[in-house]
Amino acid sequence: MNIAFILDPLEAVDIRKDSSFAMMREAAKRGHDLHVLHQEDIILSEGSVRAASRKILLTGSEPVWYRLGEARPTALADFDAVLMRKDPPFDMEYFYSTHLLELAEREGARIFNGPDALRNWNEKLAILRFPELIPPTLVSRSEEAIRGFLDAHKDIIVKPLDGMGGAGVFRMRENDPNIGVIVETITLYGKRTVMAQRFIPEIEKGDKRILVVGGVAAPYCLARIPKPGETRGNLASGGKGVAQPLSVRDLEIAALVGPALEAEGIVLAGLDVIGDCLTEINVTSPTCMQEIMAQTGFDVAKMVIDLLEVRCACSP
Repeated sequence: MNIAFILDPLEAVDIRKDSSFAMMREAAKRGHDLHVLHQEDIILSEGSVRAASRKILLTGSEPVWYRLGEARPTALADFDAVLMRKDPPFDMEYFYSTHLLELAEREGARIFNGPDALRNWNEKLAILRFPELIPPTLVSRSEEAIRGFLDAHKDIIVKPLDGMGGAGVFRMRENDPNIGVIVETITLYGKRTVMAQRFIPEIEKGDKRILVVGGVAAPYCLARIPKPGETRGNLASGGKGVAQPLSVRDLEIAALVGPALEAEGIVLAGLDVIGDCLTEINVTSPTCMQEIMAQTGFDVAKMVIDLLEVRCACSP
């Protein structure tokens, strides 16, 4: 099987933690051919969506963990599978890429996750599809509305709709002298819509990342526990990852959300759960596979490649 990965620059990949690398390693182990390309390589030319892709061989060691072949213009439909693994932010360039990838699908390309789903499942707003699972939530760019939400709940989190890794996330409590400047900063003086949620004290036990593959949850999650003095558990913000079996509530949430993801063409997603509440649905480039594997021995990357082989009806 020929599998293409749409990635960020390879020099930024940490092979000890990166989930795309885990999937590439598993696919290579099975004898599949791997190719890489970047967002800027995707073009529409002469009515066909193609990209200057390079074959990649994994060396298995650092600092140079790969060898690249020559760039070859290739129609995306000529690959058996194309994995869109470009990290957020979901900006206009990302938006345009989903349209090109959707055109490639019409030519026969198999894109995972589906480009229309990448557009429609904003990683913050998608939770609104499941109101029974989420904490009290406000979406607004109005300072008055955000202050009213704070007055009602006393302790809240505010975050941008297009970030990742905990970037731009603020905690606000009543009587905080910095409320005004926080709201001005995060909303860009009322020009940017944000999400506010009631603060969930169970964050001290971890912001759990539940990986869902083909609508089915992996049996272990990674609880990302904030470092002292922090309210963000994201590993990029210094959180500590602790793998643990899914709780009864985790399984309930995954059972409700998983089929909806599957129906929309989302092969791989990361559900973020704090306490008993669903807080985000990550569909662009969910991670934490390697941490779960290292601590439990369970290989989520194997689940993904198993599924791709079935979906593409192809084996090495």
